[in-house]
Amino acid sequence: MSRIFDIVLGTTVLAASIGLVAWALYHMLKRSDDPMKLLFKWAFTIPFVIFCIWTAGHIGVAGPFLIVFMAVVLSPMWAPHIGELLAKPLAGLYDGGTEPPDPKPLYSTAMTKRKLNKPLEAVVEIRKQLAKFPNDYEGVALLASIQAEDMKDLPGAEITFNHFCDRKDAPPLQVAAALTQLADWHLKIAQDADSARAVLEKIIARFPGTALAAQAAQRIAHLGGAEKILSAAHDRQAMFLPEGVNNIGLLDSTEFLRPTETDPEKLAAEYVKHLEQHPQDTEAREELAIIYARHYQRLDLAALELEQLINEPNQPVKRVAHWLNLLADLQIHGGADYDTVRGTLEQIVERFPDLPVAEIAQSRLGRLKLEIKGQKETPGKKLGVYEQNIGLKYGSPRQL
Repeated sequence: MSRIFDIVLGTTVLAASIGLVAWALYHMLKRSDDPMKLLFKWAFTIPFVIFCIWTAGHIGVAGPFLIVFMAVVLSPMWAPHIGELLAKPLAGLYDGGTEPPDPKPLYSTAMTKRKLNKPLEAVVEIRKQLAKFPNDYEGVALLASIQAEDMKDLPGAEITFNHFCDRKDAPPLQVAAALTQLADWHLKIAQDADSARAVLEKIIARFPGTALAAQAAQRIAHLGGAEKILSAAHDRQAMFLPEGVNNIGLLDSTEFLRPTETDPEKLAAEYVKHLEQHPQDTEAREELAIIYARHYQRLDLAALELEQLINEPNQPVKRVAHWLNLLADLQIHGGADYDTVRGTLEQIVERFPDLPVAEIAQSRLGRLKLEIKGQKETPGKKLGVYEQNIGLKYGSPRQL
């Protein structure tokens, strides 16, 4: 029984050894720069080793002598391969080893064709790459850009982006970037603010309650200004310039030549009306808060506007810290006490304890008393008699 076990064990070990050697030889052949030369070396080595072993068994050659003899004959042939095998793990730490790089699309040919004003040929090259990598955003964006900007085919660019964005696994940032770019093309190329608004509304509908939706809403809020610019460019009228002042250097005063400042009351009313339609416009709300604090001396109304921005979800950290610092500035300018301003700045530290904005807030807290002391007292502005229902707040106007 033990004899049979020894035979089975020996056969198994021999088979495993042959398999291991065969696997090693196969991979060596696969990675070789000259497979035919390597096959020739094997064709010589294997019979030579078998012959040496057979000869040693028949004429009684000592084992050490046989090993030295085979090493002398075979080392010139196999030393480079053995050295490479031993050095490869260490060299792989620096050159990446023999693992092939991850396949990636190449758009250099397409971009060269585009620079040579050959957009159709560039599109063909891009589509070849997208056939292999259909979900590559770089290629999709490049294709849409050539369609919209070089070929003036905005509908084609829209189809390209929509095909990418309609994928369920499309990354949100890339979807938002594609739709935002498409909205810009509707404005710049087609001069169509309504289509741009519809595209941006897709971002809000797809990613509700996110920072992407907030950014899209912000852009929609400022489309009104773009519409005015487009309308003015379309219906351009002659501009009449007033005659300049003669002998300006001989005048006693040139105060009357200074441009008139924008009426803050009128500006506040415009911001209020604008925010009724676009309540997520953070820039308009911030400007309105500044007018409340500095023109109307209504720090309470300014704080309400800024607190609405500060507590808005999904706002960037830097923007929230900016609004808290701005509120502290307005509080100092408006004569608020130390504890009030300190509480405002401490919100930055509490909200973002491990971020750089917290360190900046801590530094400002350290010099806050000096900052308040250094604020020069200004005489209270006499508001005079205003029309009370000036529309400072939304819905039913709040009286001042």
